[in-house]
Amino acid sequence: MKRWWLLGIFGVLVAFHVSAQHVIYANLKELVEDRGDTLSTMKVEKRSKNQILLMGGADYRISVDDNPGLCRYLKSRCYAVRSDTALYVNCKKMRYKRFRFGGWYAPAMWVQGKIYFCAQPVGSVAASTTQPADATKLGGDVGTAIAASGLVNARVYYELNPETGKVEFVGKDKMLLLLKNEPELLEAFLQESSERAEVTGKYLLQLK
Repeated sequence: MKRWWLLGIFGVLVAFHVSAQHVIYANLKELVEDRGDTLSTMKVEKRSKNQILLMGGADYRISVDDNPGLCRYLKSRCYAVRSDTALYVNCKKMRYKRFRFGGWYAPAMWVQGKIYFCAQPVGSVAASTTQPADATKLGGDVGTAIAASGLVNARVYYELNPETGKVEFVGKDKMLLLLKNEPELLEAFLQESSERAEVTGKYLLQLK
């Protein structure tokens, strides 16, 4: 009896392992409909700060070992990836106004029917949320290097509208709208002084 019980437990563990899925989405429509192609294996790697500083792009590199063709597809053409419960969007496909985010993948989540992803500040968002005081004083190459270093470490949230594909910055005004029906969260947010991801992200998570 004990032997059969152990075999049953082993079978359950194997079933959980097999059920782990990696799904790739070719476009926004497939992502919205959760209708992608399933892969048996996938590698999700966190990129280093030096890699981001030297080559730009988002925080995660996603690849498949020994399959260069699929790796090229994941890098350039794939829209989003789900690895188990974690969602990542391809920043190469994202635009904020006329600004690009670079390559590779940013972590994302669904909140109230929209997609929120965490990426570097770009355009006016970079100027308003991360510009160090020393960068404007020094100017030139030194000032640019300081600003670039700040951007490597800075993250903010963006909202991706699944109907239009439009991307908007999740700043204070956007958060006030999202929290308008959550008085306790709204009161707490009003005490915050930053629009960075570490602040807005904790409120977005509570709205899921």
